Amino acid sequence: MNYRDTIQYLYSRLPMFSKEGKAAMKPGLQNIIKFCHKLGNPQEKFKSIHVGGTNGKGSTSHMLAAVLQEAGYKTGLYTSPHLRDFRERIRINGEMISEKEIIQFVNSNKTFIENLEPSFFEVTVALAFEYFALQKVDIAIIEVGLGGRLDSTNIIHPELSIISNIGYDHMNILGNSLGEIASEKAGIIKSQRPIIISQRQSEIQEIFINKASEMQSPITFASDEWEITRSNTQNIATDLLQVDINQKIKNKNSVFSFNKLELDLNGSYQLKNLSGVLSALEQLKSMGYQIDDQDIVSALGRVKSLTGLMGRWHKLSKNPLTICDTGHNEDGIKEVLKNIELSAFKNLHMVIGMVKDKDISKILALLPQKAHYYFCQPDIPRAKSAEELQNEAKEFGLQGLFYESVQSALDAAKKNALDDDLIFIGGSTFVVAEII
Repeated sequence: MNYRDTIQYLYSRLPMFSKEGKAAMKPGLQNIIKFCHKLGNPQEKFKSIHVGGTNGKGSTSHMLAAVLQEAGYKTGLYTSPHLRDFRERIRINGEMISEKEIIQFVNSNKTFIENLEPSFFEVTVALAFEYFALQKVDIAIIEVGLGGRLDSTNIIHPELSIISNIGYDHMNILGNSLGEIASEKAGIIKSQRPIIISQRQSEIQEIFINKASEMQSPITFASDEWEITRSNTQNIATDLLQVDINQKIKNKNSVFSFNKLELDLNGSYQLKNLSGVLSALEQLKSMGYQIDDQDIVSALGRVKSLTGLMGRWHKLSKNPLTICDTGHNEDGIKEVLKNIELSAFKNLHMVIGMVKDKDISKILALLPQKAHYYFCQPDIPRAKSAEELQNEAKEFGLQGLFYESVQSALDAAKKNALDDDLIFIGGSTFVVAEII
């Protein structure tokens, strides 16, 4: 098979969460354990950092990878889902895995795959682990796919783990309360390995404290360690976000403090993610990793170019200013709306699509009624019908037309928008993927 045939084989042969939702998931870790055993347990042949959470785990993973890469480490990065190219999921020092590597992996394991019948995600995890082992990375950042306890990535024994935040998402899989969701996320805490919690959330903090105690794992709440504030007051849609960083706890060998540090990830929610990143870096330095302040400063200003990150408050064009963002759950949409409020524009145009296996009422209740809406549906089986979305949105005072595709909705928004308007595209990662 050539590369196109190989990818099509994976897409058509294996259950995919993006297409089928919960039905595509294989319960338990048995498949990934069997697959990795067949490969010689590659996950045991490189050092790793495990990153989970509801929102922010992707940005956290990319920021960490950028800093480690800048510090001179050969750094693997596994994330999901991809936006444009399947190979985005697996990178080393920002470079995507080659088409040749994917073809060889699938050809070598095709019979085993057909006998085991793993999910699409399980195959991609196994592929990433083998690739990082063969390429002898110094360290790999591994992002959890969904949840934590039963996620296929959860067979690694990382240097440390990070949980970015806990919010309501995938409740049909993870549970209907923050406590239930947090318990699933806490499943990535490993015995005697440090755990960093980016945000202290009082209603669920004991879940992490108790799990860390059970696993004899040192726990750090990063938001207790850092005071990070936005220092530039201009339009949030500028290319760089400036932040002031002060370390609250001064009794450490290394003290990182900075005024007007520039981040090329300019969504305001990155301030929360940055706390977890900085605490993780301090932990790594205490373990002997050579990371200096200039590595941090340089990398955080170039995360996109170093790692290829896309889709986080991503500016597509100006006049009219056009922004997309992958935030798709209640907390993610709240952060998006904060950024919209910080932006300068005359009229707001919202190109919105969602999936059908989630309760979207809380999200619709948050969206501004004064915006012009263009309802659409991404080209996946899980997509909610654009007409159905329009009808549900009307109940919350949101007015607009529905369109057969994401692109046609965006075209209509562009046609209607003035140069000083703002067009926002989002509601689903898959909507953003089609536009990018």
